[in-house]
Amino acid sequence: MNGDAAKGRELVAAVGCGTCHAIPGVPGANGIVGPPLNTFAKRTYIAGMIPNEPTVLVAWVRDAPSLSQRTAMPRLPILYQEAVHIAAYLYTLRK
Repeated sequence: MNGDAAKGRELVAAVGCGTCHAIPGVPGANGIVGPPLNTFAKRTYIAGMIPNEPTVLVAWVRDAPSLSQRTAMPRLPILYQEAVHIAAYLYTLRK
């Protein structure tokens, strides 16, 4: 899996992830519905229940409800490679 973190940051802003999440470096990304993503790369689990591994994260970013019916995160209409870029960006967030 080879993603571009800079493209991922742009996609995070374009898709509107900041509507629900607080995300450092993304203007206006101050949502409170989902968890803040400032330390995402340090997390052992995604949403507290799914292993934080690259392939799992890509699947989660595209279609979280298919991995957990308990999530409020919606399915996102993005391409696989776009999710790879978003994952690359999220793995830079270590604060």
